[in-house]
Amino acid sequence: QVRLVESGLGLAQAGGPLRLSCSASGSTSIINAMNWYRQASGKQRELRAGIRSGGRSRYADSVKVRFTISRDNAKNTVYLQMNSLKPEDTAVYYCNVEIHPYYVPTYPPNYWGQGTQVTVSS
Repeated sequence: QVRLVESGLGLAQAGGPLRLSCSASGSTSIINAMNWYRQASGKQRELRAGIRSGGRSRYADSVKVRFTISRDNAKNTVYLQMNSLKPEDTAVYYCNVEIHPYYVPTYPPNYWGQGTQVTVSS
């Protein structure tokens, strides 16, 4: 199993920065990609950014120039640096990890953190 714990101050002003962290524990050697999703009230969960074990990253178009995802493989931790925050960034942010396909028959393909509320005030 993989356990994910998110952390980060959840309040920010519009235009300001905020950094989220997510630390993985347990069977961390089976992790492939680490991702950040968000779920705004009444909306579906959507990917914000992801990073593979080799370092390749991807971003949703709406955050591409404002957010930076990074990963410390030695600490099994993924970070999301959010800059130039907007009120519409307000949501619950979830850490997610994807498991290497080799292990999927044994483990679930994904694990999720408990979510952390991010509120951006105007």
